[in-house]
Formats: sequence, C-alpha cells, structure tokens
Amino acid sequence: MSRPKQLLMPVLALLLSYNSTALGQNAFVAPPSITEPLILPAFEVEQIKLVPIATGLANPWAMAFRDNGDILVTERYSGKLRVIRDGKLLERDIPGVPEVYSAVFRAGLMAVALDPNDDQIVYMTYTKPIMHEGEPNQAVSLVRARLVEDNLVDVEEIFVAEGVDSAISASALLFAPDGKLLMTVGGAYVFAATGELAQDPTVHYGKVLRLNPDGSAPDDNPFVKSGEYLPEVYSVGHRNQLGMAVHPQTGQLWASENGPQGGDEANIIEAGKNYGWPLASYSRQYRGDWVSQTPWLEEFESPTVVWWPSIAPSALTFYTGEHFPKWQGNLFVGSMMEGRIPGTGHLQRIVFNSRGEEIRRESLLKELKHRVRDVRQGPDGYLYLLTDEEDGALLRIEPVE
Repeated sequence: MSRPKQLLMPVLALLLSYNSTALGQNAFVAPPSITEPLILPAFEVEQIKLVPIATGLANPWAMAFRDNGDILVTERYSGKLRVIRDGKLLERDIPGVPEVYSAVFRAGLMAVALDPNDDQIVYMTYTKPIMHEGEPNQAVSLVRARLVEDNLVDVEEIFVAEGVDSAISASALLFAPDGKLLMTVGGAYVFAATGELAQDPTVHYGKVLRLNPDGSAPDDNPFVKSGEYLPEVYSVGHRNQLGMAVHPQTGQLWASENGPQGGDEANIIEAGKNYGWPLASYSRQYRGDWVSQTPWLEEFESPTVVWWPSIAPSALTFYTGEHFPKWQGNLFVGSMMEGRIPGTGHLQRIVFNSRGEEIRRESLLKELKHRVRDVRQGPDGYLYLLTDEEDGALLRIEPVE
C-alpha cells in the first residue's frame, strides 16, 4: 500500500506552486500579523474584540491549556513545542521533542493533548522518519512524555500508525469523557493514489482510532472481536481529519474532514461506522471531476455538515462559555482557505436548533485573511485561535464592553 516518496514529490511540488500558477500571475502575499486589538463586526453579537496574545509563532498547529495558565503550542515545520506564559511567548522552546520529519509539505509536529488527570503528561502526534523497503519514508507516530520544569522527560513512543504515510497525513488528538484517547490519522488522498487506504483494513490511515492512555487498543473497541479492521480502529472511511470535539449536551464525538474541492464535512463519529470516503463523496477532484459517482450510499454514514465551496476545516469546538450567552451551543470551526483561494481563511459559527439541525452559519474574521488552524475554548471561557502563518499568532475573542 505504500507509495515511494520520489513519486509523490511532483504532486507536492504542484500543490506548493498552486498560488503562483493556477491562481494567475498575482501570487498571494501573506497578510501581516495582528499586533493590536481589533474591533470587528458580528451577527447576534454586534461586535467582537480580537486580542493578540502572542505573535511570532512559526506555522503553529495546535494548543493545549495547562492548569498553571501556560499554553502549549506546537509548530508544525520547526518541530518545536512552545510555551506561552503570562501572555508572552517564551524564547526557549521545550527540549525533548523526538526527531520530527518536516522536509515536505504537510509533514511535521501536529497535535498536542494533556492527560485529563495529570497535565504534566503530554501527548503529541508527529510525522516520523522511517525506512521502508530500503527507502526513506515516514509514518504518523504518537509520543507520551512528562513535562518537568519546561523539559520533556520520560519520552516514550507509544503508537505508530500501521502503513506508510507517503501522502503526508494530518492527525488530531482528543481525550474522551471515558478517559480514552481518540486519534485521527488521515492521508487518504485520491490525488496521491492513497484514497483506498480509508477502506483498507490493514492500515490505520483514513481512520479514527481509540486508544488507551498507554497506546494500546481498548478491549471494547468495535473491531477487536471481529478482526475486520485493526483493533485500534474506531471508525473508517475518512479522508483527512484535522479536528475533534465532544458535544457538551449529547456527548457525541464530532470530527472535521477535508475534502479536496468542496464536500468538506463535519461528522458525528460512532463506533464501527463507515463514512464512505472515497466511494461516496460530495467532493470534486482538484482537476474538477467528481470523486465518486454518488454523494451518498445507504451503507455509509452521511455528514452532519457539508461545505460547498470547501473551507479547508481545521479544528472545531462547541462554545459553552459565559462571555457570549448568544453563542452558547454554537459550533465554531476554523477555516484555512475558502474555495481554494489563499487569503480567505476565517472562523465559522454554525447555529443548530433544538433538534440538532443546522439553521445558519456566520463567517467571522474574514478581514484578517489568515488561515485559522486551531480554535478552542479556554478555561476562562474565551475562544482562542491559532493562525497558520509564517508569523502566526495566538488570538483571543472577547466581548466589546
């Protein structure tokens, strides 16, 4: 099932050159970082205040909040774990992060999560360099470590995804209410000829996984007894998932999923279910043709939210804070790019009725033109965002007094 890296490089080069070729002569110029608070318009909440907490982050991917007020942030391509303390980005990164492969587009350090019972225990996913059939390649790995005095110690690799990550996948982490660790492993791209991995029972790519905190498979996982899929697999048929969240009322697991061009999804993930990629999809290929002959098949789960055009959804979170009462229960989703046009990243707010049915959407922060990579509600009840830029930032949304 592996794809030699030398065959993948032309595809990656094509994607990297997308801005200056497919979009015309005017290459996109990254917007400046936000250094001062901004007052921006919104619906239902008339105005919001966007406050920069820290700048100077190099393509940040994910954040995690510690009980002592520290915010941990991963930088994807540098492979660094950074600390924001008392509103300032520390110059020194946290040593002890394993060697991260980040030589090509999409590879690098990704998710960070803290043990819910001991926030000194840190979990991270990253692209790991490996040798496969005598050739250099990469795989998605999960590491666990202890954070002591701003150093990672007892660093232990507890899980490596089965298969080869020749298409470079995304990976998200989330601790479920039952204490199990949920992990997404993407990389099932049709354009890179790895789309079939989403349905392949012998690999972890294109799946949601459910793990014990030590990286092993729980005995009550849906495929442990049947052996139909690997024991860590919780759901199948996914392309590339960048975010997960638990609904505060229903307890359901939600996950965002990137389509290639249109057909992005937010799914309610259930144990043992198949979500259809690439056999049923609302997406078009990058070249314009449909991914599949049908957007829906009876044997697969249908998406709860669909985006057309695509917004490249990243992280997602449900708002439960007290600062914006009118937003309570709303779903917030980061967007990195809308309609394949750079400079169109934003934050989407989705409103549901009492039956959980979508009734409206709002696109926030479009004025910034930044890629929104992570969005989380902090312990203080505010929404925090990470912008995926070379000069990325941690931002906080506050009400205008």
